[in-house]
Amino acid sequence: MNLKRFVSLVISVAILLYIYAQIDVVNLLQVFQNCDRLMLAISLGMVIPITLITAWRLQQLVPQQSLGFLEANRLILGASVLNMVLPSKMGDIAKAYFMCERSNLSGGLALAISIFEKACDLLSLLLWCVFGLILYPAKDPLFWTMTLGVATGLALGLLLLSSQQFADLFFNLAISFAPKSLKIKLQKMQVSWREMYSYFWSNKPQLLLISSTSVFIWFLHLLQIWLFILALKAFTPFIISLALSPLSILAGLLPLTFAGIGTRDAAIIYFYQNYLSDATGAALGLLCTSRYFIPALIGLPFLGQMLSAAKKIND
Repeated sequence: MNLKRFVSLVISVAILLYIYAQIDVVNLLQVFQNCDRLMLAISLGMVIPITLITAWRLQQLVPQQSLGFLEANRLILGASVLNMVLPSKMGDIAKAYFMCERSNLSGGLALAISIFEKACDLLSLLLWCVFGLILYPAKDPLFWTMTLGVATGLALGLLLLSSQQFADLFFNLAISFAPKSLKIKLQKMQVSWREMYSYFWSNKPQLLLISSTSVFIWFLHLLQIWLFILALKAFTPFIISLALSPLSILAGLLPLTFAGIGTRDAAIIYFYQNYLSDATGAALGLLCTSRYFIPALIGLPFLGQMLSAAKKIND
């Protein structure tokens, strides 16, 4: 484990210890003891259709669908394991390596597909977040600030995907201000971004299919979190949850903690404080973390091959 990963793990543990010091752990256990077990099983089981649809999307992204459906599932699950244990989303890079190896893709195109897949996920999350924030009834200055910030991020992402000129301007500026250690990575990403742009915009029906599928996948993610709330025998209006759960997920994406653990939990407790008790919010945080651990556990049989791919990339 490198120093950065170790520090992020320490920060996660510190935040969790602080959270659990503020709430009665007995109440947290009682929340789980009193939960609706059938609803809990249904909500946790949504990991399966979400993974299957995500694998189907990956299959559609590869030219001539030369990637099999089972292989696509294996790559999604294997990447989930690596993303939990390695820094910098190495699982997605290893996934690109496997696509290159198994589907006879060029290295640039395989990386471009992986970048586009992640970009679609992030933009779909931001889209649902903006939608929820617009409909959120109790708007205060903080929520207006977050709405503006998320909407700006969505607009910037859409411009990067839809305009090659804007993307080149963005990368050129980033490269000019980046430290030496990042310049080469950004230059390689710019090349892959150009290849991605030319590949996906040459087939607009496919672009529409992938985009709409990504929006639907993230609807399922957010629906799963709302079902978690119902399973804990609490209630938050679905529209409200559409605004609050993406904000919590975005907090977990900050590169501060191990797999978002801690920051995501604290964000859930804070954002849902008008609807959930602290103990229920902490329980919801644990269930949201399970959304990442369950696919990683299922993907453990593929860990050896994925680690081998990651090692080859590093070499």
